[in-house]
Amino acid sequence: MRRILTALVAALVVIGALTAVAVARGGDNSTVTRARLERALPVAFSNLYVKQAHVEGRHDITPKSLHAKAMCDKHGPDVADVGPGGDWVCLMSWKDPQVPMPPEGYGKFELNVHSNDCFTAGGPTKLTGYLEMTAADGRTVTNPVFEFDGCFDPTGDNTPTGNSFPSLLSVTSTTLTPKQDGTVDLGLGCGTGAEGCAGTVTATAGHTSLGTVPYDMKEEATASLPFPTAVPRGTKEVTFTVHPTRGVASSSPSVLPVTFG
Repeated sequence: MRRILTALVAALVVIGALTAVAVARGGDNSTVTRARLERALPVAFSNLYVKQAHVEGRHDITPKSLHAKAMCDKHGPDVADVGPGGDWVCLMSWKDPQVPMPPEGYGKFELNVHSNDCFTAGGPTKLTGYLEMTAADGRTVTNPVFEFDGCFDPTGDNTPTGNSFPSLLSVTSTTLTPKQDGTVDLGLGCGTGAEGCAGTVTATAGHTSLGTVPYDMKEEATASLPFPTAVPRGTKEVTFTVHPTRGVASSSPSVLPVTFG
């Protein structure tokens, strides 16, 4: 009996140790954290971005001169920024005199982060290029920053980086179909970033004001914004102008075609 009890205790100890390891890898105590990703992603990206530049025949940048920094988020504001998964999004900025940042000041990278403390990242093609690129000698080669891998030290610095970027508000509607009362709704999306999106949207149909409507959204949320005034019959398009007070938005109005049912 004593031998059986001893064996059971030993088995429980092993199970407990394995459970602790599993928690450390995939639970709230995972080694995969926002801070470690925010430190590791810019390093991996900068080295490969400079490699891309060298393939193109450029030697005017270095990993240090890029000053890359990232802000990472796992599946929106209601989920803890910890643990492996394919739902990590990182916003990253860098300085390249030949590739200016968009108005919001960053590019969006989607990450699949593994439990082995490594990740696969893919960024915006407008900033990093497509799968294939042309080398300085005319050859077609694989773009090293189209999609790339990186790893981080699971015991590395886990203090917050303090990196922050504003959420980008986008108009998701492409056309407008007035409802029975003649009014329209505008689709909005608020991207990854700090503090979400808030402000007002003003709509006009020619010389007719359709109203100014406030919006207040969490990051990575969508909304349908109703406007109180009916669109005059025969209107061809409606212009929407966004005035953000939190987050950023395009300074150019969105002009959408109208189709009456």
